[in-house]
Amino acid sequence: MTVIDIHGHVSAPAELYAYRSILVAGRGAHGRSGVKLPPAGVLKAAERHVGLLDAVGTDIQLISPRPFQLMHSEGPADIVRWWARATNDAVAAQVAAFPERFRGVAALPQAVGTTPDQWLDELERCVGELGFVGVLVNPDPAEGQDLGIPRIGTEWWYPLFEKLVELDVPALVHSAGCKSTRESYSEHMITEASRTVISLAESRALTDFPGLKLIVSHGGGSVPYQIGRWRAARYLEQTEVESYDSKGGEPLPEVEHFDTSLSRIWFDSLVHDAHGLDLLLRVVGAERVLFGTEVPGSGSPVNPETGRSYDDILSLLQSLDWLGADKRQQITEGNARLLYTRI
Repeated sequence: MTVIDIHGHVSAPAELYAYRSILVAGRGAHGRSGVKLPPAGVLKAAERHVGLLDAVGTDIQLISPRPFQLMHSEGPADIVRWWARATNDAVAAQVAAFPERFRGVAALPQAVGTTPDQWLDELERCVGELGFVGVLVNPDPAEGQDLGIPRIGTEWWYPLFEKLVELDVPALVHSAGCKSTRESYSEHMITEASRTVISLAESRALTDFPGLKLIVSHGGGSVPYQIGRWRAARYLEQTEVESYDSKGGEPLPEVEHFDTSLSRIWFDSLVHDAHGLDLLLRVVGAERVLFGTEVPGSGSPVNPETGRSYDDILSLLQSLDWLGADKRQQITEGNARLLYTRI
């Protein structure tokens, strides 16, 4: 069994993040300039990363820039664009260091004030020139601020969806930083995962783009746990009972449309808990879940109950006795190869 982890992030030398500091401090006054990563530093960071993958049984990992560093709500837009290019180049360097272990996933220059059609040049560069197999999409470029950016799934996002279908590239929907005082960036990631599932299920996007392949990170946030609530809200609407969940008096999509759209969404396995993973798989099915760990990332601490790191998702998966070998293989490899045709 080959284990393909579709949710990983780059391990880069310090020079990359020093460049980010210069961009933010200067606000683009010094131009793009760029950053040259020392080959020895790239190799050292990549070797440590490979060692962590070996420890948790991962054969191939799809890596992208670290989302909380993407600074989509900073300005001017040029520094966001320059930083996206630099971090994507860092991903390419790590892939080149260990081409048998890594595949590249792009970040987009989703600066506030720009529109999806302005992000496509970097997507095409990463896929066409760097050989990347997928892309990250941030559903909240405002990073927790109320700046009027339309919910994902609305027609505002359609130029990006059209290009994803054209290139046959899956998108891992993953929020970035957070400027809200109500939640940390880590909490915001779960909030946005939940909103993404509901927004997509309520939209026409998955009907209008049958070939669109969207994977929601962090196991769909709270949605697997709260799926009954969202269905109940739609039954209330259909029976003409007033529901406080309807937005501004507009009727919610019918249950049939909601469930059909929901069945078109994929999820990663990154929930850090056996009970949560069990629930996710029972609710959405093994055929909709792709193996993801984020190694190394927020799950690196050791769980005192198991003696293993929280991000050792493979051991959690193997602990679910009701899953047969065919379902496990589907989660760890089959679904990834089905969606990421460029692997």
